[in-house]
Amino acid sequence: MVRHTIDEVRDILYGGKQLTITDAEYQTVNESYTFLKRFAEDKVIYGINTGFGPMAQWRVDDKYLKDLQYNIIRSHSTGAGEPIEDRYVRAAMIARIGSFLQGKSGIHTEVIDLLTAFINRSIIPFVPKHGSVGASGDLVQLAHIALCLIGEGKVHYRGEWRKTGEVLQECGLEPIHIHIREGLSATNGTSVMTGIGMVNQLDAENLLRLAVLTSVWMNEVASSFDDLMAAPLNEYRRHAGQIYIAEEMRRIAAGSKCLQKREHELYDNGHSSEKVFEHKVQAYYSLRCTPQILGPIYETLQNSRRVLEEELNAASDNPIVDPTTENVYHGGNFHGDYISLEEDKVKIALVRLTMTAERQLNYLFHDRINGILPPFLNKGVLGLNYGMQACQFTATSTTAESQTLAMPNYVHSIPNNNDNQD
Repeated sequence: MVRHTIDEVRDILYGGKQLTITDAEYQTVNESYTFLKRFAEDKVIYGINTGFGPMAQWRVDDKYLKDLQYNIIRSHSTGAGEPIEDRYVRAAMIARIGSFLQGKSGIHTEVIDLLTAFINRSIIPFVPKHGSVGASGDLVQLAHIALCLIGEGKVHYRGEWRKTGEVLQECGLEPIHIHIREGLSATNGTSVMTGIGMVNQLDAENLLRLAVLTSVWMNEVASSFDDLMAAPLNEYRRHAGQIYIAEEMRRIAAGSKCLQKREHELYDNGHSSEKVFEHKVQAYYSLRCTPQILGPIYETLQNSRRVLEEELNAASDNPIVDPTTENVYHGGNFHGDYISLEEDKVKIALVRLTMTAERQLNYLFHDRINGILPPFLNKGVLGLNYGMQACQFTATSTTAESQTLAMPNYVHSIPNNNDNQD
């Protein structure tokens, strides 16, 4: 089975690459659908011939089975607030396809075909920001996507919000048909939080790369001693993230004429009689401890990438339709804890990165600390001109706001759904 990556998602979202489904993947999906069609004929299976959630105790008459699938889509399209950005919704649809390609949902391939068309033609369903509780996956947000798959709701297409049916007709596309459980499968899973996580992952990795680069520059401005990034020093700490960041800093700083060599400046006999050293013996923490600060952030992002890619290639549906063992398993693969916990870690890590950047900016602006630059980098007339003084207000404000947003969501839980989701 093909394993898809976040880098592939990046190429689709930002590189203009088209999403394609292989023949082998289609076959896997077809096998699941064919098996379920046969297996479900004389059995009670959740969401096929029962109600949903706490209503699962009620059997649904065979003549209403297709209505049941439409009902879950329409009844759960109850989100509120502004629409989620297009790139997040595209990533969510990619993640939903990733789940379907595992062949554990028992759906018809036309669902995958229409989602693929939406992604490749940038037909973006209206998906409101509010409504997901996470523990039951992204029921509300996925329902809004599913609503567009059945030709209802609205989509963002070529800069305008339009009725889905009109856009489908204009593009020569047709809404999906309900066969067995397409309604439940389209709404049940972690694909929206996974899509959001993947987009944020790409942004976070870019921010970390910039943070490493600017940290080297800051140490050059300060004429720091280069042993802060020395291989032995950082390898003795053993953490892979710290070792990697130090290695990246050495690569960026290679050939720098701005960094100092401690053995030339302080380890020779020329300074043995000095009582007060002109050059700072050790730089401030925000400069000198960069490998130790950014290292954990790097490791956090590495782990979140791993978890997100697992989820991209995971069956997050319920029930799980397994033609291999010829069984249908009822469980909770829609549960969002894996994503929620990792994204809270990423959030905290990025706030730490923000705090470090703010302190580095303070070093640049504070003439009594850096000792070499005018206040707030003001090259004009002091008192009359203010340089970048007000920029620090924005930096401090943004950092403070980020710190309040670091409060974990993972630990919040309110029972609902008649305590079915307890």
